[in-house]
Amino acid sequence: MKAILGRKLGMSQVFSPDGEVIGVTLILALPNFVTIRRTEEKDGYAAVQLALPKKEGATLGEKRTPSGDKKLFAARQEFEGALADDVTVLDLAQFTVGDPIEVSGISKGKGYAGVVKRHHFRGGPASHGHRHVLRRPGSIGSRYPQHVRKGKRMAGRMGSDQVTVKNLVIVKIDTEHNVVAVKGAVPGRKGSVVSILGTESK
Repeated sequence: MKAILGRKLGMSQVFSPDGEVIGVTLILALPNFVTIRRTEEKDGYAAVQLALPKKEGATLGEKRTPSGDKKLFAARQEFEGALADDVTVLDLAQFTVGDPIEVSGISKGKGYAGVVKRHHFRGGPASHGHRHVLRRPGSIGSRYPQHVRKGKRMAGRMGSDQVTVKNLVIVKIDTEHNVVAVKGAVPGRKGSVVSILGTESK
């Protein structure tokens, strides 16, 4: 199992050996603590919970309380898979350049949005006698069943959803500064917590 939690730093670019410019997302992934282990015998499945420390150099104390966890950890997440009993910390050393991964995070919130922005509606015509219909959704109902069906695409809150981007590749790893460069864009704003999961481990 290859997995780790980190914080999105922002986007940058690197150059390949052929001189090609590659757009990358930089992620700060401090060493994660293994806080909970799930086993087939006890829980019915194998998994581990990883905790991302808020600052570098943090250590697990002997006495851990829920309030202490909030002060120590920025985020915790469970990943399916088993680890050796002697493994208590996971860092970027488990990954190598070229590893296929998928990154999950909370997408940027965009507030209340109309159907053109939210659902990519074409909108109405802008000429030939039409007024104020360019970005309207049009009819939302029908004669039967005489009410708006559930799931109708309409205006509403957009963003702030759990999003997973697959088929990403690790381009560069800086183990000294705990930074990894991922080819392409990943969900979330700068500073948001994201999870990196190696797809080969599934």
